[in-house]
Amino acid sequence: MSRASKLTLLGTSLFAAGTVTFVHWQQRSEKEAMHQGVIRDMEQQRVKRERQLDFDMQRELEAEYKKVQSVRESRTGEAPP
Repeated sequence: MSRASKLTLLGTSLFAAGTVTFVHWQQRSEKEAMHQGVIRDMEQQRVKRERQLDFDMQRELEAEYKKVQSVRESRTGEAPP
């Protein structure tokens, strides 16, 4: 085998190995990014559930207080009597 053919074989082999390595690295990178997206979505859902529970609790407290206290609806723009 001539020197040129050996260098060509070496070059193409290194290029192929580099390409395969890069593709595997890129796939792992994308997989990790997608996993982080799932974790972020789960956290957002948890926060949303907590806020909804707080809102529901506030609504129940408001209903409870309205039973105990007399509350008049206020009208905006009018002076109190």
